Amino acid sequence: MGGTLQDNVIYETSGDKNPCAPFIKNSSEMFGFSKGCLPMSRWDEVNIFFKKAGAMVVFGLNALSGRTVGPDGSAMGAWNSSNAESLIRYTVNKGYTIYGWELGNELCGSGVGARVAADQYASDVNSLQNIVQNIYRGFEVKPLVIAPGGFFDANWFTEFVQKTPKSLQVVTQHIYNLGSGNDNQLINKILDPSYLDGGHQPFRDLQAILKNSATSAVAWVGEAGGAYNSGQNLVSNSFVYSFWYLDQLGMASSYDTKTYCRQSLIGGNYGLLDTATFVPHPDYYSALLWHRLMGRNVLSTSFSGTKSVRAYAHCSKQSQGITLLLINLNASTTVQVRVSTESSASNGGSSLHQEEQAPRINFATISRNSKINGNSREEYHLTTKDGNLHSQNVVLNGKILALNSSGGIPSMEPVNRSMLDPIIVAPFSIVFSHIPSIKLLACDQG
Repeated sequence: MGGTLQDNVIYETSGDKNPCAPFIKNSSEMFGFSKGCLPMSRWDEVNIFFKKAGAMVVFGLNALSGRTVGPDGSAMGAWNSSNAESLIRYTVNKGYTIYGWELGNELCGSGVGARVAADQYASDVNSLQNIVQNIYRGFEVKPLVIAPGGFFDANWFTEFVQKTPKSLQVVTQHIYNLGSGNDNQLINKILDPSYLDGGHQPFRDLQAILKNSATSAVAWVGEAGGAYNSGQNLVSNSFVYSFWYLDQLGMASSYDTKTYCRQSLIGGNYGLLDTATFVPHPDYYSALLWHRLMGRNVLSTSFSGTKSVRAYAHCSKQSQGITLLLINLNASTTVQVRVSTESSASNGGSSLHQEEQAPRINFATISRNSKINGNSREEYHLTTKDGNLHSQNVVLNGKILALNSSGGIPSMEPVNRSMLDPIIVAPFSIVFSHIPSIKLLACDQG
């Protein structure tokens, strides 16, 4: 929970002499708003909501407090932590559970609107760690200390990580690699394998920085919406965006990124739910299948064939075997895929190759009582209605996914396929394939 204005917010405290006033638009102020205040009554309300929703909450703290921002955007001085410390104490006294406290929003590297030097930011994170350790003394589980929540800059992140070896548990970066939401080439970027490949670099570079430092911190994507400025209507909220989103989840995982926070659940064109009706957009169902099927252990995966197919493999989640994710970015080519693996005596990985012929896909849903045997696999084929990439409907194994009469998520049943048959990946489609019979040592290691 946070964003651009979090760095200019003031948290209401019991001894406040000034009224707790909301943000007011003011074009002459930084970020286009005056400073605003978060009333504790509102903080109480959102924490009740969090508890009812079963949410794991990461809250972004006001990292510009106490600093002076120069004309060039440089923020000078140390973070004044007293207001944030007051909020954290109030939170603990109320018995609210916060999973992590994140310091700042997009103030690293060149910054967005303002920037803080890496050595100063590291010093401020060390202060936050001390506050958290002090206030949560005696707690068996303490909140994570998280930073910097901004765009990757190799030199800045290297210095920052080196100077926070014991005070930081999570290093967060933001991803908007598709550029502006008003770009009329947005869909072409999503469908271009070479463009998507450019997304590897920040994951790879951050992984290397963490490996080569003394820190035990892990990498997260703290915010990712693909295209900034709220994305683009009928792109960011349509079927085509799942190509970018699932490719990002697969790519991030392959570089040991532990958590990927999507911008947003509700809000903007890139929301997973419709802002007015709360009806799920296609990316919601894509995320749900990923969550249900893809385990935490990532397998080395290679695909030989057309560059239009993106391929990832994980150990299956809470079940035997492996799960493949296949994304076909091509408009006209149906791809047949066969799977081979390294010896099960080794850690294992998966190798996929394309066959030439392309039979038609016929869906036969597994009955609820049937069991998968060693010669079968489960498949989930996601397509769009009538081949329209701008559609906000998603089709699973030939059936449109729609909320049931009580507003609940529909059942998402797989189809059963023989292991003797290749995996058929239709044009402009996504396939999750759960293969229980492939057992790898890597998948027995927790």
